[in-house]
Amino acid sequence: MGNGELYFTKMHGLGNDFVVLDGVNQSVNLSATQIRQIADRHRGVGCDQLLLVEAYEGDDAEFRYRIFNADGSEVEQCGNGARCFARFVYDQGLTQNTTIPVMTASGRIVLQIQPDGQVKVNMGVPELTPAQIPFVSEQRQTLYTLEVKGAAVSLAAVSMGNPHAVLQVVALESAPVATLGALLEVHPAFPKRVNVGFMQVVGRDAIRLRVFERGCGETLACGTGACAAVVAGRLQGLLDDQVTVSLPGGDLQIQWQGEGQPVWMTGPAATVFRGTLIV
Repeated sequence: MGNGELYFTKMHGLGNDFVVLDGVNQSVNLSATQIRQIADRHRGVGCDQLLLVEAYEGDDAEFRYRIFNADGSEVEQCGNGARCFARFVYDQGLTQNTTIPVMTASGRIVLQIQPDGQVKVNMGVPELTPAQIPFVSEQRQTLYTLEVKGAAVSLAAVSMGNPHAVLQVVALESAPVATLGALLEVHPAFPKRVNVGFMQVVGRDAIRLRVFERGCGETLACGTGACAAVVAGRLQGLLDDQVTVSLPGGDLQIQWQGEGQPVWMTGPAATVFRGTLIV
């Protein structure tokens, strides 16, 4: 790394952890190698994703919200990160507003800080058209079948600004998250790779979920994954419009009224510590 310092904040949403950088009051220009070094849990700060707050020039948002995976790649969206982003810009005094529109690589989302400190996020309308996910299929279906190492795998495909595959499993503990997740992440049917959710339906208002995130592996929580799972479950007729999603790191509340409507996600965001990076 070079000679310089960057102020950072370590945050997490249900154990999905982030290094958050204020790119409004300091200049941030990191290479993929530097991001990987920061994300390294032995040689850096350690995080699933690095979040960057930038000024936004337009009238339709207050900030630009950029997300980098632990492998240094930039991605379009991160739901747990969005909640941390809202708490960060508010707690740091970058905004006085509790309703905060931000621009992501996949479009505008709105963050709302609730009176109890939880953050509610309008995650936008899910994209179900294969080409837009992107997913290779001649036509849209509720469930698709892919061949993985000679076995047929049934899954739903949804974009929440980033691509998701959702598989229903009987028992979450025995789900092949690491092995099948890794194979599906790079399956040629997903040209931009994919996040893979393993969903156990508990009832019409509750699911359990584990997510293998592209560029990260399994994380303790995935906000967009929780949204995608509820969308997939609703479209299959398994779930109602308000669902508690229990992830290894804790619970999220997801609301979706149905096709053409935005998904709302409510959950916590916590600040862990602040520090200085030598870059």
